[in-house]
Amino acid sequence: MPRLSDPNYLLTKQYPNAANLQTRIGLHKKFSTNMIGWFPWMFDHFNLPPTSKILELGCGPGDLWLENMARIPVGWQLTLSDFSPGMLEQARHNLHNQPHVFSCARIDAQSIPHKENEFEAVIANHMLYHVPDRVSALSEIRRVLKPGGQLYASTVGEGHMRELPILLHKFDPDLSIDFENTILEFTLENGRSQLEACFSNVTVYRYNDELLITEASPLADYVLSGSRLGVIPAVRDALIEYIAAELEQNHGLFRITKDSGIFITS
Repeated sequence: MPRLSDPNYLLTKQYPNAANLQTRIGLHKKFSTNMIGWFPWMFDHFNLPPTSKILELGCGPGDLWLENMARIPVGWQLTLSDFSPGMLEQARHNLHNQPHVFSCARIDAQSIPHKENEFEAVIANHMLYHVPDRVSALSEIRRVLKPGGQLYASTVGEGHMRELPILLHKFDPDLSIDFENTILEFTLENGRSQLEACFSNVTVYRYNDELLITEASPLADYVLSGSRLGVIPAVRDALIEYIAAELEQNHGLFRITKDSGIFITS
């Protein structure tokens, strides 16, 4: 089973809490060139009635809603879910005392504990590539959506962050393996055909962006947050030194391709 869809690896190594995810989100927030921001851009694509029941699968720490709190219609009933108890704990903490009321629950996307035709929308933000059995998950999503309901499923393209493994290979081939051998089974290239098995209309929108890296430590932390090695202080120090040298050779700037987008189905 690929590492990124291995539930045991995800729960024990990658997402026992929100720390690794927040490290990666932090890099994008700091160095992305698209000034709209991913979460506001994603929210811009929601086309839903002012009174809607919405289920988010894989809510993480709740950043989608934190960054769009003032835009949430009063009539939206939001159920936020994640497979990781640690993520849900962080989401509850982050959204506590916010003006909108959120319901939080641990849910496996492969078996959604809700009745048929319950939701106007299901949101799956960069999470379907983590699901071992996407056929079951998509069938479940289709089941709980009302007729005419929409799935908003974001993911990345095959060229996303393509410069990173090249950079890492020169530093340590063993460390670069985590990124060179990362297999995403739900991408902007192959996601449409998977979705069309359950949904008759599938549209994709791409987010125009790239990273312009000017500091070594945030990129080093990003790399180590996704490594099976975890954060080893000596490795982190050496990686920061190496990236800093690369930045100096590149006049203080390292450019990294981003390729993200969202599928909208009905």
